[in-house]
Amino acid sequence: MRLRSRSCGAISWISGGVFDPDEIRKTIAAREEETAAPGFWSDQSRTERVMGELKLLRNRLDTWEQLKKDSETLEEIYAMAREEGDTSMEGDIRSAYQDAKARFDSAQILELLSGEADRSGAFLTIHAGSGGTEACDWASMLLRMYTRWAERHSYKYEIVDLLEAEGGVKSATVQIDALYAYGRLKGESGVHRLVRISPFDANARRHTSFASVYIFPVLDDTIEVEIRPEDLRIDTYRSGGAGGQKVNKTDSAVRMTHLPTGIVVTCQNERSQYKNKDVAMSVLKSRLYEHYRQEREKENAKFASEKKEIAWGSQIRSYVFQPYTMVKDHRTKFSVGNVQGVMDGDIDPFIENWLQFSWAGGSPAPEGGDDDED
Repeated sequence: MRLRSRSCGAISWISGGVFDPDEIRKTIAAREEETAAPGFWSDQSRTERVMGELKLLRNRLDTWEQLKKDSETLEEIYAMAREEGDTSMEGDIRSAYQDAKARFDSAQILELLSGEADRSGAFLTIHAGSGGTEACDWASMLLRMYTRWAERHSYKYEIVDLLEAEGGVKSATVQIDALYAYGRLKGESGVHRLVRISPFDANARRHTSFASVYIFPVLDDTIEVEIRPEDLRIDTYRSGGAGGQKVNKTDSAVRMTHLPTGIVVTCQNERSQYKNKDVAMSVLKSRLYEHYRQEREKENAKFASEKKEIAWGSQIRSYVFQPYTMVKDHRTKFSVGNVQGVMDGDIDPFIENWLQFSWAGGSPAPEGGDDDED
């Protein structure tokens, strides 16, 4: 029996890099001191923010300390079994190791989510590219993929804006309310390409379709985005409906245009115009936050995916259904053959590979020139 415990070395690496237990203990002490300040409990928003941060910090510290203890115990048991030549515990040791490794991998991913807005929920917007029915069907497939992903994690989500078109979806915006949703999904921003035999082509020819995905954080009161009234134009219009008795008779849909940047957001999900305004304003603030962040970091190509044309050569990922099955990320070169599993929401391997790739300072791979191109 041969079993190496990689956990201890990995934990040590994290402690010297992203994870700093001493710094976390100092932060916990500072936040606990803050809760003892006069008037702390009278400010509900501040109380929720600080207590939420305290809970996260304590969970992080407890997780890594427990992993360290478990890995040390496992090494001791393994060393004892090896010294005595006892192979009867091999199954238990391997099982304990796999459990510790799974917990380590999960905790390591969370340590990579250290950005200002990574803990936030996310707005996910999908736009169909050129191609009419084909592209709209592809956009609806992506919408299903991401909502299935949210369901796999028991994340609460809501479709806040949906523009349907013949064959599928022209555009859609989904709000995902979950801790670290933005941090996990931010690498999904970019152009997604589909290659398949078209179900809409009577000649059964292979078609290529494109859709873009944009990810923005749902901002809380810890991140401020200033919007001057004079920079904002608000239009109202009658939202789409199913017709008949369900036809909308009021101008409840809202379109907001930020004049300096040209960013436009819409919301027509709620029957109340006021609620649609609130949701649209939240989406606009999130998009402006991402816009200004990209402006600050525009020299880094991996933050420019949103600026690319929704067409050939700008894709970050390809989903190939024919002549073979494969989903490939063109930035990390990671790929899987189970395309149906991916379309059913199994995208965590791509998310985690991109997080590790970007944290390590990986450069985007050259785009285009793949074997699966038409």
